Amino acid sequence: MADKLDFDPSAFAADMQLRTRKTRNFDKIEHDLPDPKSAAFQKTQAAALSAPVNVSAWLSRFAQWNPFGKAVDAGDIVWLMDNTAYRNPETDQWEAEFVAAVFENEPKCRVADIVSGIASTLGLADDAAERDVIEKRIIPFLWDIQAARVFWIEHKKKEIKLGPTSINGITTSVEPLHHAHKGSVVDATALVPQGTQGLHDMQTYYAGPEGWAIISDVDDTIKVTLTSDPLGILKTTFVDEPTPVPGMPELYSELQTLLPRDTPWFYLSASPYNLYPLLREFRDRYFPQGTLILRDSSWRTVAGLLSALTMGTEEYKADRMKKIHSWLPKRKLILIGDSTQSDPEAYGEMQVARTDIVPLD
Repeated sequence: MADKLDFDPSAFAADMQLRTRKTRNFDKIEHDLPDPKSAAFQKTQAAALSAPVNVSAWLSRFAQWNPFGKAVDAGDIVWLMDNTAYRNPETDQWEAEFVAAVFENEPKCRVADIVSGIASTLGLADDAAERDVIEKRIIPFLWDIQAARVFWIEHKKKEIKLGPTSINGITTSVEPLHHAHKGSVVDATALVPQGTQGLHDMQTYYAGPEGWAIISDVDDTIKVTLTSDPLGILKTTFVDEPTPVPGMPELYSELQTLLPRDTPWFYLSASPYNLYPLLREFRDRYFPQGTLILRDSSWRTVAGLLSALTMGTEEYKADRMKKIHSWLPKRKLILIGDSTQSDPEAYGEMQVARTDIVPLD
């Protein structure tokens, strides 16, 4: 029997990412970007230096041990994220993973200074319209996360409790659901106090256990992100109108017509969850409805975005694809990606484990 090839996809991908980061000066750009957490950008210098006791920060440390949590109030921001329901392979009952985020709605840093710093890094002129776009998109990176928060949603006339949120301000839990026909879409709404801001509506797509499933990369596969260029990432994320890769909306539309109606779509991105509203709007405009899967780390800096898109992407994507496979073990997977974020290595790792995979990269 021939010896197995001495090849580690994760190590290879990590080496390629480090080379790209060094060649394109990622470290320098990250160092030069404004840091919202530094004293220089706090709203008051005294507040930054005095470091008062913060209940939210204290809860962040102990949220994972808090079995109850605090109810969301009107001062919070709540995001619900679309998901996919599946039949549990062991019980045959419908269930889904629910993901939501809770933030504090008032940035503690001087937003205008952060916007100016990004504009300066990109060499932009003093254009009011561009700065307005930057401010709108940067705000989710500047909010403080809210740990140990709980709230309820109404899903097909059933109330479901979500939370408490983790130290990253995220709650992730698998919940049992009422029956619905495969291929159907069920709306859900957050039951939160009046005045609470955010994304309070979500959709659950019911996927039967057999057939096909699409797992698509996002950045530079369906959306122009320029992930090999730090300034390109910043410009396409915070300034430019989100643009699809030419030909991909047409390809996905045609693919959708060829597949059964209950085929689930998953959009897998190494972007942090702070970009969920931007990416959801982009998906809704150009591509079939599907679940966006993003990194659940709390990147409360602009530099963190560059790190998320260029470090550890192979391991992250392989892990999330294994999770999808555990939900739908009988479905044949079509994987679509490019070479800028180690998609071939991540997809190759899945293909070694399964033979019913069609990689398209």
